[in-house]
Amino acid sequence: MTDILNNLTEALQAMSLVEVIGVITGIAGVWLAAKQHIGTWLLGLVSVAMYVWIFYDVRLYADMGLQIFYFFTSIYGWYSWRYGGKNHSEIKVSRITKQEFILSAILGVLFTAVLGYFLENFTNADLSYIDSATTAVSLIGYWMMARKKLENWLLWLAVDAVYVGIYYYKDLYLTSFLYFVFLILATKGYIDWKKEYIQSQNAVTPLNAC
Repeated sequence: MTDILNNLTEALQAMSLVEVIGVITGIAGVWLAAKQHIGTWLLGLVSVAMYVWIFYDVRLYADMGLQIFYFFTSIYGWYSWRYGGKNHSEIKVSRITKQEFILSAILGVLFTAVLGYFLENFTNADLSYIDSATTAVSLIGYWMMARKKLENWLLWLAVDAVYVGIYYYKDLYLTSFLYFVFLILATKGYIDWKKEYIQSQNAVTPLNAC
């Protein structure tokens, strides 16, 4: 525990302005996502721009590419949350279908295998297959969040736990701590979104029974 605190202290002292901005906007963005506030996507644009550089600097190329994907998905997410519902209304929390689950699983495995092989054999990337797997899950999770799928938070709980270890291993102690905070926020997000989903289903059921 003492070593972890010492590493965090050293990271705070050595952190760059880019990482400071990335951490602050990252935490604020996920907190807003848990609250279903559309501002999450605007903060996301800032945070991912910072982390493109950070991950390039430590040779986590799959994560760098993921941030670029996040940038454009954040634009889509903003539009989807505001106009993605019926008659271009605000989108509501929903569950993924069986078909979406199967398709996501297949694409995730294929993406991990292909990207992992490429990074392992044609780049100097570190942790190629682990990095590729977390990237695949994150891609799916971000799409689910853009569509307000409840299960997106379960994916973030899994992948953020892995990221805590990866970034600690890469000496990105502050970023590792950031993803620990994301774990807590993802738990809150799942609880809050599930509560709203249940309430919306209960509100619809009596209408259908009439």
